Amino acid sequence: MTETQGFDPDAYLRRIGWEGERRADLATLRGVHLAHTRAIPFENLDALRRIAPSLDPADLTAKLLHGRRGGYCYEHNTLFAGVLEALGFRVTRLAARVVVGTDRIESRPRTHMALLVEAPGVTLLVEAPGDPQPYLADVGFGAIGALLAPVPLTAGVEFEDAGRRHRLAHAPHGGPLPLWLLQAHDRTKDEWADQYAFTLEPFEKPDFEVINWHIGTNPRSPFTQRVYVQSLSAERHLLLNGRLLAETRADGTVVEREVTGEAEARRLLNEEFGIDVPDGMTLLPPV
Repeated sequence: MTETQGFDPDAYLRRIGWEGERRADLATLRGVHLAHTRAIPFENLDALRRIAPSLDPADLTAKLLHGRRGGYCYEHNTLFAGVLEALGFRVTRLAARVVVGTDRIESRPRTHMALLVEAPGVTLLVEAPGDPQPYLADVGFGAIGALLAPVPLTAGVEFEDAGRRHRLAHAPHGGPLPLWLLQAHDRTKDEWADQYAFTLEPFEKPDFEVINWHIGTNPRSPFTQRVYVQSLSAERHLLLNGRLLAETRADGTVVEREVTGEAEARRLLNEEFGIDVPDGMTLLPPV
């Protein structure tokens, strides 16, 4: 599937501050991936108002590129995929089960969007010369274990991506396709933590329209319950989860505190996350 119409690579690359090459190669993929994660915040303000955000290219451009807003996974990765395709990459949209906080993969539905990206100039050198090497890419995972750079679709190999460590593994399941598991290294515990599981079955735009509506409007969805905003720089990962503000520094140090009230929450979103709160919206419930 290719859906390049409506995406403006020039506006996108200006928004993320990318001044490098615009080629369908691994260096561009890595550079643009990291720049995106550091430029556009993750936020659920639409879902908190029980609104499923639009995934239309024009609306994503207005919100994420020209507005002081961010979005959640469907918005980030739909935008990213469209721009990558415009640059000449081949992109397959995947649906994953988030497994952070659960011991059983099957206990969660497929509600996360990730991407399989192939660059024409990056080939498998051993088994199939000339075939594109697929990479797992994901600029929309709202967690400390998120990828900062794409990783090759290879099981059992550890990769370092801009200071974080990830690996892919296979997990047993009853389906006909291999089940892949993204794992992130937790430096505080010195152990690997499962992030999400996926197969390589392509998911299409109508599939994500349904999933997006469910996550954005269902009263049982975690994103309709409380404000959830994160931003990333080379120095820190900053997360506002309800009233809890957590700063994870580059050395792994975590500093947490409780946000005092609505006025402080709005100031934080404006000054620390670069987000304009929609008019009339309340971020924190009364104590």
